Amino acid sequence: MTAVARLPEELRFILPSSPYQMWVDGELQDYLHIPYDGTRVEIIDGEIVVSPAARLMHNIICTQIANFVDRALVKDPSYRWRSVSGNGLTFVAEENGYIPDLIVMDCEVTQEALKLNQMHLMTDQAEMVVEVTSPSTANRDRPPADKQSGKGKWCGYARAEIPYYLLVDLDPAVSAVTLYSIPDQASAAYLHKENWSLGETITLPDPIGIEIPTDDWKPWE
Repeated sequence: MTAVARLPEELRFILPSSPYQMWVDGELQDYLHIPYDGTRVEIIDGEIVVSPAARLMHNIICTQIANFVDRALVKDPSYRWRSVSGNGLTFVAEENGYIPDLIVMDCEVTQEALKLNQMHLMTDQAEMVVEVTSPSTANRDRPPADKQSGKGKWCGYARAEIPYYLLVDLDPAVSAVTLYSIPDQASAAYLHKENWSLGETITLPDPIGIEIPTDDWKPWE
């Protein structure tokens, strides 16, 4: 079976398999000759989406969030949560494949994934996903203007019933952090949200239960 990648007309070509299956098998990036320099290749709403390497502030924010998860474990060895960055998350029913900036998982789930030597994680293994916006990704990371469309990562995460979605929006016009919760599969939407401005301390509720200061987080220029 062949498939046509949903790219601009001048860039369209025949793939030897579906884009999703090639992504799952770890073959898509090589086939498209996309370098492993931080460039991200995802399948979103059935389309191949290529995003440039993240900026420094973006990476620092992801590292700081991961560090606060790690600090909670140091303070309390029974703390359940672990963070994973740069790992694929597969949406089998939709044949989509996202690469969140960060995934927070239960420690037992993490160990099981390691035992199985999983290339990509499954959506039911994620307790929280984190996305930090950039000019090239913001529209796909945020709730769509028309929520009935069901398009974009916000809808995809809600449809997969991932309990929490932390969105750090570095657009100067927004400069805010939002924690979405109570995903509703039927409407592909999160039903609750909490907001913080950049500079305020984020409080993630139980079961994750940590605070993350954002004093040095800055919007993109």
